[in-house]
Amino acid sequence: MRKGFVKGFAVLLAGLALTGMAACGRKGNGAVNLADGEEQTERVVNLFGPTEKSNPDVDNIARTAQELTVLMAEEQLGVRVEYRTYTAEDYQDKTYDDVTLARARSDMDDFYLLNPDTIQVLGMEEKLADLSVLESAANLREVVKAANTVNGKLVAVPQEVVVYGLFVNKDLFDKYELELPNTPEEFLECCRVFKENGIETPVGANRWWLENFVLSQAYADLYNGGNTEAEIAGLNSGETKYSDYMRSGFEFLKTLIDMEYVDAGKAYTYEAIEGEGPDFLAQNTPIVMAYWGAANSETAYGRPDFNLQVIGFPTERGQMPVVSMSGYGVCANAKHLEDTLAVMDVMLSDEALQIYAENNKVISPSKNVEVECIDALKPLNHLVDEGVYVLGSNANLKVEQWGNLCLIVRDLLGGASVEDCLAEIDRLQEESLAE
Repeated sequence: MRKGFVKGFAVLLAGLALTGMAACGRKGNGAVNLADGEEQTERVVNLFGPTEKSNPDVDNIARTAQELTVLMAEEQLGVRVEYRTYTAEDYQDKTYDDVTLARARSDMDDFYLLNPDTIQVLGMEEKLADLSVLESAANLREVVKAANTVNGKLVAVPQEVVVYGLFVNKDLFDKYELELPNTPEEFLECCRVFKENGIETPVGANRWWLENFVLSQAYADLYNGGNTEAEIAGLNSGETKYSDYMRSGFEFLKTLIDMEYVDAGKAYTYEAIEGEGPDFLAQNTPIVMAYWGAANSETAYGRPDFNLQVIGFPTERGQMPVVSMSGYGVCANAKHLEDTLAVMDVMLSDEALQIYAENNKVISPSKNVEVECIDALKPLNHLVDEGVYVLGSNANLKVEQWGNLCLIVRDLLGGASVEDCLAEIDRLQEESLAE
């Protein structure tokens, strides 16, 4: 995992945003226990995450979907889930990932909300329990199992599948008689037409999510060509190079920059949605990229004054969603391991996941749970249901993908060449082989 990476996903961690948690607390090793002294007569399970638990004595409180599933587990099992929370006053100089790594390595908590790169690290260190023993694990989608299996163990499970796609203003496409693009060539042609008709920046971008263009083109065949396991083995052994997969994606992204279809200077500093969002909503920019939930949120793109469509990224195989997922991991040496696994089994049951999905309007990790999505998301939802996607994070790959590519793409935005970018991803591969 490349050092210095702070906000690898900048998305919803089990429905809770972590983007603002780049640097918070007191100096130290990041493993300060904030919740000692639990009553010995009470069955308690300790969860470390980004938010506080609502006051149980307050009536009519609006609870999050995640907390509703925790309450279900508490009621069914007669246990109490104690929240140990990442907060600004406690961790000033530590990222959320820094803190969770330190705590998990010290066996300080029973289970955690984890970002994908942290899942991979802790899984490789055998600090996470195998969750395939859960009854609810039998209901998981294959994409969930594939992304969170390390050395044959299912080490984490999310409460939602986060899917990235292109958010497009269909009215502007119709105005210029353009079809929604399926391939990189079609996408570039759309950008050319927009540019020639006075749209200064056809693609609104931020510094976190441009790697989706690289990931989708690099791995479209790997995940959809019927030889996924063997190809991953080749990358992990060094038999094949990451650069062999990623060249077309980096070359495509460099073309977007050189043709000024993407404003590299703005993208280098823009935060997700906050940077490019206003221009998209004002119909000055016809294309942006975002995650599934942004189409449901009134504070993001949920109520635009135009026909919104969410499609996959352009590849030679057609439109391709990029799937990533954070999730819950259980400490392999948890003090309350049996109760923790029981809590997880309830929270990840179809009943609980149905509540979660209905509240957040997201794709469930369970193949048995379906929620009607808004019309704008149906093209993306159809592709995922058909098993057409690329994994933006995959714990089976020795080189962490999302965070490392995010940083390499930022190098490209800052003036690095395609060859520089390819050399860096190959360097990371060589580094992983030496470990």
